[in-house]
Amino acid sequence: MPQLSYVHGASDIPLLGETIGVHFDRAVAAYGERDALVVRHQHIKWSYLELRREVDAFAAGLIALGLKPGERIGIWSPNNAEWVITQFATAKAGLILVNINPAYRLAELEYALNKAGCVALVTAVRFKSSDYIGMLRTLAPELDTAAPGNLHAAKLPELRLVITIGAGSEKGMIPFDDVAGLGGDAERRRLSFLAETLQFDDAINIQFTSGTTGFPKGATLTHHNILNNGYFTGVAMKFTAADRLCIPVPLYHCFGMVLGNLVCLTHGAAMIFPSEAFEPLATLEAVETERCTALHGVPTMFIAEMDHPEFSRFDLRSLRTGIMAGSPCPIEVMRRAVDQMHLSEICIAYGMTETSPVSFHGATDDPLERRVSTVGRIFPHVEAKVVDAEGRVVPRGTPGEIWTRGYVVMLGYWNDKERTAEAIDPAGWMKTGDLGTIDDEGYCNIVGRIKDMVIRGGENIYPREIEEFLYRHPKIQDVQVIGVPDPRFGEELCAWVKLRDGEHAAPEEIQEFCKGQIAHYKIPRYIKFVDAFPMTVTGKIQKFVMRETMVRELGLTMQKTA
Repeated sequence: MPQLSYVHGASDIPLLGETIGVHFDRAVAAYGERDALVVRHQHIKWSYLELRREVDAFAAGLIALGLKPGERIGIWSPNNAEWVITQFATAKAGLILVNINPAYRLAELEYALNKAGCVALVTAVRFKSSDYIGMLRTLAPELDTAAPGNLHAAKLPELRLVITIGAGSEKGMIPFDDVAGLGGDAERRRLSFLAETLQFDDAINIQFTSGTTGFPKGATLTHHNILNNGYFTGVAMKFTAADRLCIPVPLYHCFGMVLGNLVCLTHGAAMIFPSEAFEPLATLEAVETERCTALHGVPTMFIAEMDHPEFSRFDLRSLRTGIMAGSPCPIEVMRRAVDQMHLSEICIAYGMTETSPVSFHGATDDPLERRVSTVGRIFPHVEAKVVDAEGRVVPRGTPGEIWTRGYVVMLGYWNDKERTAEAIDPAGWMKTGDLGTIDDEGYCNIVGRIKDMVIRGGENIYPREIEEFLYRHPKIQDVQVIGVPDPRFGEELCAWVKLRDGEHAAPEEIQEFCKGQIAHYKIPRYIKFVDAFPMTVTGKIQKFVMRETMVRELGLTMQKTA
């Protein structure tokens, strides 16, 4: 009987059995005078004691405004100190924080606020080309005549309160800085009462997953889900109170608020924010100036940092570890990060929003080859298995869909029992939609998304394998491979190639590079040279957009859905 692809993270380190608010106060008691939050673009540097002062005042203000445990409060903003304050204050007040993508526009904002039933919204004034206040007034013109906190809008029927970050007086809205002054002794006593009565299995966060079809789904996470995931991520990275984590990834996503903020909170480390949105130069400056020991990012961020014209002038020797995640991590990019950025203990983490997010994680002392070519082993207190199309566990080394189970699995999709039942089976297994293998030593390798797998003439092709090979080409900076319809083979391969600055190449050169190195059916038929890839704000490549673009450009008939 072959060994089956099932692993479990038996651990003698217990799970944290408390709410985020209670743990926050423990962290302040232990690390009070140490740096907690540095926000360079706002010129803020607060200790844990100073951060608690801001958090408790804002939480008391939210209570004074009439918000009650279990109610939903949205946050629509790039990275800033107010985002961090809101994250911890809502946890203390028992409110469910709804993360809204800073890139959302009118229809998406309306959908998110109404789907989650948000009674309040914390919003920036603007971000890049997005006029947040203007969009809100378009959706809710009733703001012009409403008393602050007493909104009644036809299109946003649940929304009562809008709190603005960095704004002066706005009709119908309350400035963020004013909220802290609203709470008194009664509200402070209420916070103390909530600390004793809120439960760690209570919902505390809704994160909308960026689906390729249909409306986004609101993954509903608990204190227990995300506090423990942050804690064990820090354990895997060997974090201590001496660590300083540079966080250029967005807070609205699990990468920022869990693998960033909650990793730091649970280990007394410092949260360092270089800019309101990712800027490679600002990130490099933050690492050097703040002597950061860790750096997070998706692969495209690390590429942008290492390829920046001024990269060589920065002293990055303080760096030790960090996480590369969010999309498949090319082996060559990992190697460059180790060699050029002093990230000797950088790891890959794997998971999904619905699993808090991490379920597999590399160890800092794994051999480099293991760390760059796999996503590590199963996380403590988590189970995983690889199954075939019928849900049967496959032998070790055989590709199949990864399913995970344990404390990491979300409560479900908010107000969507049907899609929750599709995602989580009766035994509590979360179906990831990712194809992977588990080897005899328990290391997991992701070979692609089920929907990204290309079937060419009956051959199953995993785009990531082709991408990893093409990264070896000296002229290629980045590459993404997709399948496009083909009348003869069903599908053909197409590679979108981003060349290094100053390089030029023809499609035939790329194809010639492949000949004799990989099977003929794996050589991309189509090569498109691009300056950038379509991606989400978190850095995830939108392959479905690429596929639709090629169908249009090549005059093909779409046969496969994204």
